Amino acid sequence: MAMTIHVDIVSAEKEIFSGPVEAIFASAVMGELGIYPRHTPLLTRLKPGEVRVLVDGKEEQFYVSGGMIEVQPSVVTILADTAMRANDVDEAAALEAKENAERTLKNTDAKLDYAEAQAKLAEALAQLRTVDRMRKGQSH
Repeated sequence: MAMTIHVDIVSAEKEIFSGPVEAIFASAVMGELGIYPRHTPLLTRLKPGEVRVLVDGKEEQFYVSGGMIEVQPSVVTILADTAMRANDVDEAAALEAKENAERTLKNTDAKLDYAEAQAKLAEALAQLRTVDRMRKGQSH
C-alpha cells in the first residue's frame, strides 16, 4: 500500500473533500506545488485554478477560486473562498463571465476597477482550464 497524506479541501460554504491521498498538486502564487507524504511544512496562497489529488492511483480534480494551502507532514488543508469538484464547474457561466470581463476591459469609456475585471477574467479562465483538463483526462 502506498504512503498517504490526509487532505481537507474546504470552502466558505462546505467541506468538498476529506481523506487520505497519495499526492496533491496545486497552483500556488509562486508556482506549481507537488505535495507528497512527509512534505516539509508550508503555508502559501493559491491562485485560482485546479487542485488535483491522487487517490488509489486515480486523479480527482477540483477548482478553487484561490485561497490558502497549509502543509504539515501528515495533513494538508486547502481553504478557499469557493471550491468545487471539477465536474461541478458551470462551463456556460464561466464562458459568460470571461466574455463579460473581456468586454469590460475593452470598454475604455466605462469607469471601472481594472483590477476587479482582470481578477474576474483570471477566475473564469481558470475554471475553463479546469473543465478542459477534466475532459482530456476522461478521454484517456
